[in-house]
Amino acid sequence: MLTRLRLVLYGLLVALTLIPAAAQAKTFYWISHGGPADPVWTYFLAGAKQWAKDTGNTVNTSFHNGDVASQQEAVRAALSAKADGIVTTSPDPGSLVEIVKEARAANVPIINFNTPDPKANFNAYVGGDNVTFGKHWAQYLVDKGLVKKGDFVWMPVEIPGATYGVQEEEGIKSVFGPLGITYEVTEATLDQAEVINRMVDYLTAHKGKVKAIIGLGDLVTGSIKRVFDQVGVKPGEIPVVGWGNSLDTTQEVLNGYVNAGQWQDPQATSYVALSLANMAASGIPPGFNVITGALYEKDTAEVYDKILSGK
Repeated sequence: MLTRLRLVLYGLLVALTLIPAAAQAKTFYWISHGGPADPVWTYFLAGAKQWAKDTGNTVNTSFHNGDVASQQEAVRAALSAKADGIVTTSPDPGSLVEIVKEARAANVPIINFNTPDPKANFNAYVGGDNVTFGKHWAQYLVDKGLVKKGDFVWMPVEIPGATYGVQEEEGIKSVFGPLGITYEVTEATLDQAEVINRMVDYLTAHKGKVKAIIGLGDLVTGSIKRVFDQVGVKPGEIPVVGWGNSLDTTQEVLNGYVNAGQWQDPQATSYVALSLANMAASGIPPGFNVITGALYEKDTAEVYDKILSGK
Protein backbone atom coordinates (compact mmCIF):
# COMPACT_ATOMS: atom_id res chain seq x y z
CA MET A 1 0.00 0.00 0.00
CA LEU A 2 2.82 2.36 0.94
CA THR A 3 4.66 1.56 -2.29
CA ARG A 4 1.54 2.31 -4.31
CA LEU A 5 1.12 5.66 -2.51
CA ARG A 6 4.74 6.53 -3.24
CA LEU A 7 4.21 5.75 -6.91
CA VAL A 8 1.12 7.97 -7.04
CA LEU A 9 2.96 10.84 -5.36
CA TYR A 10 5.94 10.37 -7.67
CA GLY A 11 3.61 10.45 -10.69
CA LEU A 12 2.02 13.68 -9.48
CA LEU A 13 5.43 15.25 -8.99
CA VAL A 14 6.52 14.32 -12.51
CA ALA A 15 3.26 15.68 -13.96
CA LEU A 16 3.70 18.98 -12.13
CA THR A 17 7.22 19.40 -13.49
CA LEU A 18 5.86 18.94 -17.02
CA ILE A 19 3.24 21.73 -16.69
CA PRO A 20 4.70 24.88 -18.27
CA ALA A 21 4.95 27.91 -16.03
CA ALA A 22 2.42 30.65 -16.72
CA ALA A 23 3.78 33.37 -18.98
CA GLN A 24 4.94 36.46 -17.12
CA ALA A 25 2.59 39.37 -17.82
CA LYS A 26 4.24 42.24 -19.67
CA THR A 27 3.66 45.98 -19.67
CA PHE A 28 3.17 47.91 -22.90
CA TYR A 29 2.57 51.58 -23.63
CA TRP A 30 0.04 52.76 -26.22
CA ILE A 31 0.68 56.42 -27.09
CA SER A 32 -1.45 58.55 -29.42
CA HIS A 33 -1.13 62.03 -30.89
CA GLY A 34 -4.93 62.18 -31.05
CA GLY A 35 -7.50 63.27 -28.51
CA PRO A 36 -10.11 61.30 -26.55
CA ALA A 37 -12.86 63.60 -27.88
CA ASP A 38 -12.18 62.46 -31.44
CA PRO A 39 -14.66 59.61 -32.13
CA VAL A 40 -12.21 57.54 -34.17
CA TRP A 41 -9.77 57.36 -31.29
CA THR A 42 -12.35 55.66 -29.11
CA TYR A 43 -12.14 52.76 -31.57
CA PHE A 44 -8.34 52.71 -31.63
CA LEU A 45 -8.41 52.73 -27.82
CA ALA A 46 -11.00 49.95 -27.76
CA GLY A 47 -8.64 47.75 -29.77
CA ALA A 48 -5.86 48.32 -27.24
CA LYS A 49 -8.13 47.53 -24.30
CA GLN A 50 -9.44 44.38 -25.97
CA TRP A 51 -5.87 43.21 -26.60
CA ALA A 52 -4.99 43.73 -22.93
CA LYS A 53 -8.08 41.78 -21.87
CA ASP A 54 -7.37 38.92 -24.27
CA THR A 55 -3.68 38.57 -23.41
CA GLY A 56 -3.60 39.44 -19.72
CA ASN A 57 -0.86 41.99 -20.33
CA THR A 58 -0.96 45.56 -19.04
CA VAL A 59 -1.40 48.39 -21.56
CA ASN A 60 -0.87 51.93 -20.32
CA THR A 61 -2.57 54.38 -22.69
CA SER A 62 -2.24 58.12 -23.22
CA PHE A 63 -3.51 60.84 -25.58
CA HIS A 64 -1.50 63.98 -26.37
CA ASN A 65 -3.85 66.15 -28.43
CA GLY A 66 -1.25 67.10 -31.04
CA ASP A 67 1.30 68.22 -28.41
CA VAL A 68 4.57 66.88 -29.84
CA ALA A 69 6.70 67.66 -26.77
CA SER A 70 4.20 65.91 -24.51
CA GLN A 71 4.20 62.81 -26.70
CA GLN A 72 8.00 62.73 -26.86
CA GLU A 73 8.09 62.91 -23.07
CA ALA A 74 5.57 60.07 -22.81
CA VAL A 75 7.68 57.76 -25.00
CA ARG A 76 10.81 58.56 -22.99
CA ALA A 77 8.87 57.95 -19.76
CA ALA A 78 7.89 54.52 -21.08
CA LEU A 79 11.55 53.76 -21.79
CA SER A 80 12.52 54.90 -18.29
CA ALA A 81 9.83 52.62 -16.87
CA LYS A 82 11.48 49.73 -18.75
CA ALA A 83 8.43 49.01 -20.89
CA ASP A 84 8.32 45.63 -22.57
CA GLY A 85 7.16 47.39 -25.72
CA ILE A 86 5.77 50.66 -27.04
CA VAL A 87 3.25 51.38 -29.80
CA THR A 88 2.98 55.00 -30.85
CA THR A 89 1.72 57.24 -33.60
CA SER A 90 4.01 59.80 -35.23
CA PRO A 91 2.85 63.32 -34.24
CA ASP A 92 5.01 65.24 -36.74
CA PRO A 93 7.40 64.02 -39.48
CA GLY A 94 10.81 63.37 -37.93
CA SER A 95 9.67 64.14 -34.39
CA LEU A 96 10.44 60.68 -32.98
CA VAL A 97 13.62 59.84 -34.91
CA GLU A 98 15.99 60.28 -31.96
CA ILE A 99 13.64 58.68 -29.46
CA VAL A 100 13.24 55.62 -31.66
CA LYS A 101 17.04 55.34 -31.72
CA GLU A 102 17.00 55.37 -27.92
CA ALA A 103 14.38 52.63 -27.85
CA ARG A 104 16.30 50.45 -30.28
CA ALA A 105 19.52 50.96 -28.28
CA ALA A 106 17.65 49.85 -25.15
CA ASN A 107 16.22 46.82 -27.01
CA VAL A 108 12.66 47.99 -26.38
CA PRO A 109 10.39 47.16 -29.34
CA ILE A 110 8.71 50.31 -30.65
CA ILE A 111 5.93 49.88 -33.19
CA ASN A 112 4.57 52.77 -35.23
CA PHE A 113 0.80 52.77 -35.87
CA ASN A 114 -1.80 54.97 -37.58
CA THR A 115 0.61 57.63 -38.89
CA PRO A 116 3.86 56.40 -40.47
CA ASP A 117 7.25 58.11 -40.47
CA PRO A 118 9.81 56.39 -42.74
CA LYS A 119 12.54 58.62 -41.27
CA ALA A 120 12.32 56.82 -37.93
CA ASN A 121 13.67 53.27 -37.55
CA PHE A 122 10.61 51.69 -35.94
CA ASN A 123 10.49 47.90 -35.61
CA ALA A 124 7.36 47.88 -37.79
CA TYR A 125 4.38 49.95 -38.91
CA VAL A 126 0.68 49.09 -38.72
CA GLY A 127 -1.85 51.32 -40.46
CA GLY A 128 -2.62 53.07 -43.70
CA ASP A 129 -0.38 54.63 -46.30
CA ASN A 130 -1.39 58.27 -46.00
CA VAL A 131 0.33 59.42 -49.19
CA THR A 132 -1.52 56.74 -51.16
CA PHE A 133 -4.79 57.64 -49.44
CA GLY A 134 -4.32 61.26 -50.50
CA LYS A 135 -3.68 60.22 -54.10
CA HIS A 136 -6.76 58.02 -54.10
CA TRP A 137 -9.01 60.79 -52.73
CA ALA A 138 -7.81 63.28 -55.34
CA GLN A 139 -7.97 60.73 -58.16
CA TYR A 140 -11.48 59.71 -57.07
CA LEU A 141 -12.71 63.28 -57.52
CA VAL A 142 -10.97 63.54 -60.89
CA ASP A 143 -12.06 60.15 -62.23
CA LYS A 144 -15.68 60.72 -61.20
CA GLY A 145 -15.65 64.06 -63.03
CA LEU A 146 -16.32 65.94 -59.79
CA VAL A 147 -13.38 68.36 -60.23
CA LYS A 148 -11.49 69.66 -63.25
CA LYS A 149 -8.75 72.09 -64.20
CA GLY A 150 -9.15 75.46 -62.52
CA ASP A 151 -11.39 74.15 -59.71
CA PHE A 152 -10.77 74.86 -56.02
CA VAL A 153 -10.86 72.17 -53.31
CA TRP A 154 -11.13 72.89 -49.59
CA MET A 155 -9.21 70.57 -47.23
CA PRO A 156 -9.96 71.07 -43.51
CA VAL A 157 -7.71 69.27 -41.00
CA GLU A 158 -7.61 69.13 -37.22
CA ILE A 159 -3.90 69.89 -36.79
CA PRO A 160 -2.03 71.55 -39.69
CA GLY A 161 1.53 70.24 -39.93
CA ALA A 162 0.76 66.93 -38.23
CA THR A 163 2.13 63.84 -39.97
CA TYR A 164 -1.16 62.50 -41.29
CA GLY A 165 -2.27 65.71 -42.99
CA VAL A 166 1.18 66.48 -44.41
CA GLN A 167 1.43 63.05 -45.99
CA GLU A 168 -2.12 63.13 -47.32
CA GLU A 169 -1.52 66.55 -48.87
CA GLU A 170 1.61 65.19 -50.54
CA GLY A 171 -0.46 62.53 -52.30
CA ILE A 172 -3.23 64.97 -53.21
CA LYS A 173 -0.76 67.50 -54.64
CA SER A 174 0.76 64.84 -56.92
CA VAL A 175 -2.65 64.49 -58.61
CA PHE A 176 -4.02 68.04 -58.47
CA GLY A 177 -0.77 69.86 -59.26
CA PRO A 178 -0.36 68.67 -62.88
CA LEU A 179 -4.08 69.23 -63.50
CA GLY A 180 -4.11 72.83 -62.32
CA ILE A 181 -6.56 72.16 -59.50
CA THR A 182 -5.94 74.44 -56.50
CA TYR A 183 -6.70 73.83 -52.84
CA GLU A 184 -6.41 75.28 -49.34
CA VAL A 185 -5.75 73.49 -46.05
CA THR A 186 -7.40 75.11 -43.00
CA GLU A 187 -7.18 74.36 -39.28
CA ALA A 188 -10.22 72.88 -37.54
CA THR A 189 -8.73 71.93 -34.08
CA LEU A 190 -9.52 68.81 -32.03
CA ASP A 191 -12.59 70.26 -30.31
CA GLN A 192 -15.82 69.06 -31.94
CA ALA A 193 -17.76 72.28 -31.36
CA GLU A 194 -14.89 74.41 -32.60
CA VAL A 195 -14.46 72.17 -35.64
CA ILE A 196 -18.08 72.77 -36.64
CA ASN A 197 -17.86 76.52 -35.97
CA ARG A 198 -14.73 76.97 -38.06
CA MET A 199 -16.00 74.83 -40.91
CA VAL A 200 -19.33 76.68 -40.96
CA ASP A 201 -17.54 80.04 -41.03
CA TYR A 202 -15.25 78.97 -43.87
CA LEU A 203 -17.97 77.44 -46.00
CA THR A 204 -20.28 80.41 -45.44
CA ALA A 205 -17.56 82.73 -46.74
CA HIS A 206 -16.34 80.54 -49.61
CA LYS A 207 -19.27 78.34 -50.63
CA GLY A 208 -19.35 79.86 -54.10
CA LYS A 209 -15.85 78.74 -55.03
CA VAL A 210 -15.55 75.40 -53.21
CA LYS A 211 -16.06 72.67 -55.83
CA ALA A 212 -15.17 69.75 -53.56
CA ILE A 213 -14.01 68.97 -50.01
CA ILE A 214 -11.39 66.49 -48.82
CA GLY A 215 -11.56 65.82 -45.07
CA LEU A 216 -7.97 65.19 -44.00
CA GLY A 217 -9.06 63.84 -40.59
CA ASP A 218 -11.94 61.86 -39.11
CA LEU A 219 -13.24 64.68 -36.97
CA VAL A 220 -13.67 67.07 -39.91
CA THR A 221 -15.18 64.50 -42.27
CA GLY A 222 -17.56 63.36 -39.53
CA SER A 223 -18.75 66.97 -39.12
CA ILE A 224 -19.83 67.45 -42.74
CA LYS A 225 -23.58 66.85 -42.18
CA ARG A 226 -23.77 69.30 -39.27
CA VAL A 227 -21.86 71.90 -41.28
CA PHE A 228 -23.88 71.42 -44.47
CA ASP A 229 -27.16 71.60 -42.56
CA GLN A 230 -26.15 74.88 -40.90
CA VAL A 231 -24.88 76.47 -44.12
CA GLY A 232 -27.78 75.23 -46.24
CA VAL A 233 -25.82 72.87 -48.49
CA LYS A 234 -27.83 69.88 -49.71
CA PRO A 235 -26.41 66.34 -49.61
CA GLY A 236 -24.37 65.80 -52.78
CA GLU A 237 -24.30 69.49 -53.69
CA ILE A 238 -20.58 69.67 -52.86
CA PRO A 239 -18.67 66.38 -53.37
CA VAL A 240 -16.81 65.16 -50.26
CA VAL A 241 -14.20 62.45 -49.75
CA GLY A 242 -11.90 61.76 -46.80
CA TRP A 243 -11.61 59.73 -43.65
CA GLY A 244 -14.43 57.39 -42.68
CA ASN A 245 -13.56 55.70 -39.37
CA SER A 246 -16.60 56.95 -37.46
CA LEU A 247 -20.33 56.31 -37.30
CA ASP A 248 -20.85 59.96 -38.20
CA THR A 249 -19.14 59.43 -41.53
CA THR A 250 -20.64 56.03 -42.34
CA GLN A 251 -24.06 57.65 -41.86
CA GLU A 252 -23.01 60.62 -44.00
CA VAL A 253 -22.02 58.25 -46.80
CA LEU A 254 -25.28 56.33 -46.49
CA ASN A 255 -27.27 59.58 -46.61
CA GLY A 256 -25.36 61.20 -49.47
CA TYR A 257 -23.44 63.90 -47.59
CA VAL A 258 -20.07 62.21 -48.22
CA ASN A 259 -19.25 60.43 -51.49
CA ALA A 260 -16.57 58.09 -50.15
CA GLY A 261 -14.92 57.39 -46.79
CA GLN A 262 -11.55 55.89 -45.97
CA TRP A 263 -11.60 52.93 -43.59
CA GLN A 264 -8.44 52.18 -41.62
CA ASP A 265 -9.50 49.31 -39.31
CA PRO A 266 -8.91 51.33 -36.10
CA GLN A 267 -9.55 48.55 -33.56
CA ALA A 268 -7.57 46.00 -35.55
CA THR A 269 -4.72 48.48 -36.03
CA SER A 270 -4.17 48.85 -32.28
CA TYR A 271 -4.64 45.12 -31.69
CA VAL A 272 -2.12 44.10 -34.36
CA ALA A 273 0.40 46.78 -33.33
CA LEU A 274 0.40 45.52 -29.75
CA SER A 275 0.63 41.92 -30.99
CA LEU A 276 3.76 42.79 -32.99
CA ALA A 277 5.27 44.57 -29.98
CA ASN A 278 4.60 41.49 -27.85
CA MET A 279 6.08 39.22 -30.48
CA ALA A 280 9.21 41.38 -30.67
CA ALA A 281 9.46 41.44 -26.87
CA SER A 282 9.54 37.63 -27.01
CA GLY A 283 12.50 37.70 -29.36
CA ILE A 284 10.72 37.32 -32.71
CA PRO A 285 11.44 40.43 -34.82
CA PRO A 286 8.51 41.47 -37.08
CA GLY A 287 10.52 42.30 -40.21
CA PHE A 288 7.39 43.51 -42.04
CA ASN A 289 4.71 46.21 -42.00
CA VAL A 290 0.94 45.70 -41.96
CA ILE A 291 -0.93 48.07 -44.29
CA THR A 292 -4.65 48.57 -43.68
CA GLY A 293 -7.41 50.53 -45.36
CA ALA A 294 -10.26 50.52 -47.90
CA LEU A 295 -12.22 53.31 -49.60
CA TYR A 296 -15.96 52.70 -49.35
CA GLU A 297 -19.00 54.27 -51.00
CA LYS A 298 -22.71 54.06 -50.27
CA ASP A 299 -23.03 50.46 -51.49
CA THR A 300 -20.64 49.12 -48.84
CA ALA A 301 -20.92 51.77 -46.10
CA GLU A 302 -23.32 49.60 -44.10
CA VAL A 303 -20.55 47.04 -43.56
CA TYR A 304 -18.43 49.58 -41.69
CA ASP A 305 -21.44 51.14 -40.00
CA LYS A 306 -22.23 47.75 -38.42
CA ILE A 307 -18.62 47.27 -37.30
CA LEU A 308 -18.48 50.70 -35.65
CA SER A 309 -21.87 50.27 -33.98
CA GLY A 310 -20.90 46.87 -32.61
CA LYS A 311 -23.70 45.04 -34.44
